[in-house]
Amino acid sequence: MFCLIVRRELRLALRNRADIVNPLWFFLIVITLFPLGIGPEPQLLRRIAPGIIWVAALLACLLSLERLFRDDFHDGSLEQLLLSPLPLPVVVLGKVCAHWLVTGLPLLLVSPLAALFLSLDSHTWRAMALSLLLGTPTLSLIGAIGVGLTLGLRKGGVLLSLLLLPLFIPVLIFASAALDNAAQGLPFDGYLAILGALLAGSAMLAPFATAAALRVSLQ
Repeated sequence: MFCLIVRRELRLALRNRADIVNPLWFFLIVITLFPLGIGPEPQLLRRIAPGIIWVAALLACLLSLERLFRDDFHDGSLEQLLLSPLPLPVVVLGKVCAHWLVTGLPLLLVSPLAALFLSLDSHTWRAMALSLLLGTPTLSLIGAIGVGLTLGLRKGGVLLSLLLLPLFIPVLIFASAALDNAAQGLPFDGYLAILGALLAGSAMLAPFATAAALRVSLQ
């Protein structure tokens, strides 16, 4: 059943390909505009690259989160999922996994291009790829809680941004620090370990918190 939910979400996402392309396009636009705006000096680009990459990734993820439960809420599918024999946290986890596959994974796949635009070497790109691999699923898991709480509200997108941005800050700090250390030739494994711990904690707690938020929103 879990695989069926992931497959269903992927099929729905492929029907509306703008939901896949828009976050990826936003990420690439931000990465491209900074070198054009501040100049092509490699040392300056390498110095500011950690912040640029992760702010762009965070905003790209936030841009795509609102649709996580939106369509199911409007067509009544979400209520049917609540009544299904599959536990709601498992349903939530399946939808979050599909969301990451269509938003977080493409960011990881275009990371070599981002590294090229920002004059990063292979060592720093490796840190960037690992931080995206560990950090973007955490953003999706935490973001699902906010989406569940704001589901059906007017101007929910604005409220969602205000609610989630403070919760995303730890991921932003430790992921940017990992890239910064890698760019300076310093060890960055400790920051990756913290990102892994955040991911593990989010994977354990976020599905249950999101399920509770969805039940409250649908009452």
